[in-house]
Amino acid sequence: MSRVSPVETGRGYSGFPSRFLPHPVAKLSAKSSARTAYVCGECGAEYSKWQGQCGECGAWNALSQVVLEPATAAAGGPSVARRGGWAGKVDPPKVTALKDVSHAAETRVSTGIGELDRVLGGGLVEGAVVLVGGDPGIGKSTLLLQALAKMAAQLPALYVTGEESLAQVAGRAMRLDLPLDNLHALAETGIESILQHAVQAQPKLIVADSVQTLWTESLTAAPGSVSQVRESAARLVRYAKETGTAVFLVGHVTKEGGIAGPRVLEHMVDAVLYFEGESGSRFRVLRAFKNRFGAVNELGVFAMGDKGLKEVPNPSAIFLSGSSQQPGSCVMVTREGTRPLLVEVQALVDSSPLSNPRRVTVGLEQNRLAMLLAVLHRHGGVAVGDQDVFVNVVGGIRVQETAADLPVLLAVLSSLRDRPLSEKTVAFGEVGLSGEIRPVPNGEERLREAATHGFRRAIVPKANVPKSARYKDMEVIAVERLADALEQA
Repeated sequence: MSRVSPVETGRGYSGFPSRFLPHPVAKLSAKSSARTAYVCGECGAEYSKWQGQCGECGAWNALSQVVLEPATAAAGGPSVARRGGWAGKVDPPKVTALKDVSHAAETRVSTGIGELDRVLGGGLVEGAVVLVGGDPGIGKSTLLLQALAKMAAQLPALYVTGEESLAQVAGRAMRLDLPLDNLHALAETGIESILQHAVQAQPKLIVADSVQTLWTESLTAAPGSVSQVRESAARLVRYAKETGTAVFLVGHVTKEGGIAGPRVLEHMVDAVLYFEGESGSRFRVLRAFKNRFGAVNELGVFAMGDKGLKEVPNPSAIFLSGSSQQPGSCVMVTREGTRPLLVEVQALVDSSPLSNPRRVTVGLEQNRLAMLLAVLHRHGGVAVGDQDVFVNVVGGIRVQETAADLPVLLAVLSSLRDRPLSEKTVAFGEVGLSGEIRPVPNGEERLREAATHGFRRAIVPKANVPKSARYKDMEVIAVERLADALEQA
């Protein structure tokens, strides 16, 4: 009598059907070795072999080799958060009508720093993940440490440092005269260990400095690689959303000025803030490039001092030279979010030895300058085709709105004629291709800001002139065409 194997009878050795036993192919696939892939550092696209240019974003020499674990190993079953036991029982997702979803207004907590609250949209939202980038030494760690010290009195907070020792963090806090009673820090880079400490301490605010130093045990790639940064950030985002903990991530920047790592990192977080500042200047500008809980055009201004970063309550004063009006200079009123700012625009027009004169802008769009110079020639009768034109916005501010059109042309004309504008003159307005002066939003608020700083003359679009005479000490000149504005200037 021949012996029948358990597989042939469909029964296991214990008498159970074979479908309850591990399949031989499944065993082999689970033990299969990790594969190698090439991931783009700009967009996160994945390729099976190396190539010089990324086919998704077009970046050159951006592919780096990473070792990818199998899906079962990388996922590790339930999330780290659920393995920790703090998430509890999670209901499976289901389709729900949006009208049946209960929605409450976001609860915001002040960071204790007014300029930071302004950029965040009014405060820090529970469960928000904020990515802060900037050049080395710009003040990212200093700003977050100051905010952490102010918020630690009302919220349990944890400062996770992967680049410095605890002694260095404590030394910086003492130099800044920050209270150390409620400040808790952790020197760790393993994401599993960080989440385990967070489960025990249960903070409501976490600062991770920096995200490029974090790594997870589920991947064999080196810390700082695309896969490690992406997976570590994903674990922290999942933890923040399931527990309502607010998380600040500090990110390094590349030589091009973008945050190092995959671009998908910016899509995963709720807000992306950039800390900017000119080398040698004590002033810093915090700008939001993405914010799911507020406006993205807000601006925060800080001054670096011996005791850390201090808020600048009147940023218009630092963007004005304070000296008398010079040829090639014009003051305009721009808006950054909800705040009007007085900014000085400088222009230099000089005869060019080149067959193709240069058009150089700092803080403005270069193509728009070329368009404005063409309008100046066609509708203003001023030709600068054989001249080099250089335009600079004082203070390192980048002006993106069209209200700067009229001040730029007035500054160019002032430099070309070598004659300054009238003292205490301010201007704003959009210039159309047909030579008309178009109105800009919030004209009355701009005039109010100029009057507050002592300006006595304003050249504005006719539609922006206030109906009531509220500014007795300011002469408001309404213009409809570019020729009228040049004549008044």
